[in-house]
Amino acid sequence: MRIINTGGTFNKRYDPIRGELFVPKDDLAIEAILTLFAVDFPLQGIIYKDSLEMDVDDRIILGETIAVCEEDVLVVVHGTDTMDLSAEYVAGLGLDKTVVFTGAMVPFHIDPIEATANLAMAIGYARNVSAGVYIVIQGVMGSFKQVKKNKSIGKFEYV
Repeated sequence: MRIINTGGTFNKRYDPIRGELFVPKDDLAIEAILTLFAVDFPLQGIIYKDSLEMDVDDRIILGETIAVCEEDVLVVVHGTDTMDLSAEYVAGLGLDKTVVFTGAMVPFHIDPIEATANLAMAIGYARNVSAGVYIVIQGVMGSFKQVKKNKSIGKFEYV
């Protein structure tokens, strides 16, 4: 299994000089969580954007990264606003891999509980399902076609 980090709220940190949150070009949040686990997972950072800023070129990079990975099971940490679009793009590639998308509504560096729980759930889920593309977040888990963010209430749900 490999974890791919694309950025998103999961990774955001507060910049006290600019007075705003930003997506850093590092993997510190995920690295901090992974130190808690008994198993080591390879971690690869790419893109490092808020998902609202992701475009087709970014999804192509994500798809190519997944396609060339030697691992057949991957967890993708992604921003929640367009996670479903990236999942749909990856599914369209027809790869014989298990790809589980997860993220967080609150940055790890503000409150580590949700991000940690979501990553742990995604890893466990990824290890126990067949090839396909899934979303696992906030205790909601399933095919990317069945799990969507309800932006009006700020939660994921089954559709």
